[in-house]
Amino acid sequence: MRLTTADGIELEYTLEGRADAPVVLLIMGLGMQMIAWPEEFCSRLLAAGYRVLRFDNRDIGLSSKIDQARPPNLALAAMRYWLRLPVHAPYCLDDMAADSIGLLDALQIPAAHVVGVSMGGMIAQQIAALHPARCLSLGSIMSTTGAPSLPRPSLSVLRLLLARPPNGVEFERVVAHFVRLYRRIGSPAYPVEESVLRERVVLSLRRNYHPAGTARQLLAIVASGDRSRALGRITAPTLVIHGDADPLLPIAHCRATVRAIPGAALHVIAGMGHDLPVPLLAEICARLDEHWRAATRVQGSSGAACADTT
Repeated sequence: MRLTTADGIELEYTLEGRADAPVVLLIMGLGMQMIAWPEEFCSRLLAAGYRVLRFDNRDIGLSSKIDQARPPNLALAAMRYWLRLPVHAPYCLDDMAADSIGLLDALQIPAAHVVGVSMGGMIAQQIAALHPARCLSLGSIMSTTGAPSLPRPSLSVLRLLLARPPNGVEFERVVAHFVRLYRRIGSPAYPVEESVLRERVVLSLRRNYHPAGTARQLLAIVASGDRSRALGRITAPTLVIHGDADPLLPIAHCRATVRAIPGAALHVIAGMGHDLPVPLLAEICARLDEHWRAATRVQGSSGAACADTT
């Protein structure tokens, strides 16, 4: 299904579950479509009594593309970011957070439990910071504050992340590139079978492949800079989930997020990288369910004292 938000952005979305159930808003990461949320993950949330709302972020999937913008110069943007200079972008994370609010408005959903992974976690953080009345609780998974002092991924990971097969290259080469990327950033303790990973990549590419949109989303992250101060305004009960083997956003990123958000709780998962492995879905869903139920009991509070449950 598709709807148009107040700012004219068209968002492709799905909404499942009982109409009277509490809503969980799921926000995907950089260049990832809503189908990247594992079906088992969503099924577990539905079985636990939640209404699940997923959507394609702007510039990806079947949602609006911002193709009228000038192609981003990511190398220049990265240099300005590390030099602590302003970075200009067609949109930033705040605009993407506003997309989510527009989606809730259009669907007449007053508030939701907001969960995001990676870039989606950054967007979820901005929703909690800028639109507190719409955020029943915050779940930030494998994400970051954007502080430039935090450890960077290895050069090999960065090369894979920023590389894109040339336009017009055969489909199989594009598939092979993304299989290599997801294998490299995935969970070392929970590797995905090659055939399964390839099937996921093919499904995603056939639904939509828009590398220019991914580049602009990355530029939005860089342009948004260090959001630590804004995260200090978050009052929603917050759970931060991270893997201790994340090669893209090392574990220091989640600890910085917990320090930035008052009362945030931290759950670190051994052997988890920058993905959502099927063997870990039960644990992740259980932690989120516990978090949401606690948030419901303490409506309006800032949550329990900061705790590390590793």
